[in-house]
Amino acid sequence: MSDSSRTSDISPRSHRRHDAGAGVGARRPPEGRRLSLLDRVISEADTVMRTLANRGNSAGRESPATGHSESRLSERERRHVAGLMRVNHTGEVCAQALYQGQALTARLPTVREEMREAAAEEIDHLVWCAERLRELGSRPSALNPAWYGLSFTLGAVAGAIGDKVSLGFVAATEERVCNHLKEHLRQLPDDDRKSQLILQQMLQDEQRHGDNALAAGGADFPRPVKEVMALVSQVMTRSSYWV
Repeated sequence: MSDSSRTSDISPRSHRRHDAGAGVGARRPPEGRRLSLLDRVISEADTVMRTLANRGNSAGRESPATGHSESRLSERERRHVAGLMRVNHTGEVCAQALYQGQALTARLPTVREEMREAAAEEIDHLVWCAERLRELGSRPSALNPAWYGLSFTLGAVAGAIGDKVSLGFVAATEERVCNHLKEHLRQLPDDDRKSQLILQQMLQDEQRHGDNALAAGGADFPRPVKEVMALVSQVMTRSSYWV
């Protein structure tokens, strides 16, 4: 957990050390060198490829499901769990895009750094969901490129408007993510311990991201804005479940 006195933190740095000088997974530039806009764009392009190709990313934390045996799911249950995990994987693709877009346009260097730190932790979720999908004999959503593009654009626009709006967008997004994670936990078969453990850890992390974004000065969006975001989220979850 983040120290409450460090209200600028979006995600904890205690889990592991990330090279956050550029995009997630990118090499840190030489000490004292500031990245140009072109450097940052190239770095973000590399992150896009890693995220959408499901290759080149590695989790900094072991999956909560590691060491737990596979439950005996019926074919109907397996398909349903795979659909839920596909939705969650797409949600993490969107989270990567959102944070990367905001990091590209955020005005304060400290906010850019925190966005990259949060995106780095989201990689864990991305990898865990991808692993679980493979175990279930399924695949990520074919719509991920479209959702990545939309989320990156929204994140970049929010960052360009101002850090208060950008952080508020993080908080509102994480609120939506937490709501659907809770719903998915209710829908999982009782004996699917592997999926339960993954979603429980993701829920804990996402709640912290949202709380810290507000504590760092993020705007608390009005209800109409959140309702529009909820509608977009519903389109994403329903489409990604099947496609």
